[in-house]
Amino acid sequence: MASFRKAAINVYRVINSNKATIATSTNPTHTLRPFFGYSRFTPFSSHTQTQSLEIDLSNEESKRRLFNQLLYRSKQRGFLELDLVLGKWVEENIHTLDENRIKALIHVLDQENPDLWKWISGQEQPPESVSINPVFAAVHDRVMKNLDSHSAPEVRATPGQPWVRGWDDIQKGQDGPVSGNQ
Repeated sequence: MASFRKAAINVYRVINSNKATIATSTNPTHTLRPFFGYSRFTPFSSHTQTQSLEIDLSNEESKRRLFNQLLYRSKQRGFLELDLVLGKWVEENIHTLDENRIKALIHVLDQENPDLWKWISGQEQPPESVSINPVFAAVHDRVMKNLDSHSAPEVRATPGQPWVRGWDDIQKGQDGPVSGNQ
């Protein structure tokens, strides 16, 4: 995964190398190309960015590009449950989000997959910075509403408990398997 990330960042550098050049004061004909590494914002991550996030919604092309990047990040997380939940929510709501909500969406997308899933599904309490996020609240409310309408409470884990159980769970009783979750 790290090699793919490096390759993607290098492709981004090559594509944008002619856009951002910095002339040195000693030799005006010599240009330096900025290095886009892990400490700068790229379309692939923004969680390590130190300065404020600049969102350009001034023209249709920049909006389309930003919406496509956010849609891709929400649908291709590598965590099937989040791909489905976040991807569908973003696909339905991306065009109605203002600049502040887009920043909130980026903050949600920057969270780690296992933590985000536990928070959205109600297995764990999210930190305050996440729980006050309007996009997180909307996605969380939607998931909880779907759970309430489509699954019986007895088949769900109690709050604070994981849903997925390991293969070594043994059902006690006469009809239970000898070992494992078979």
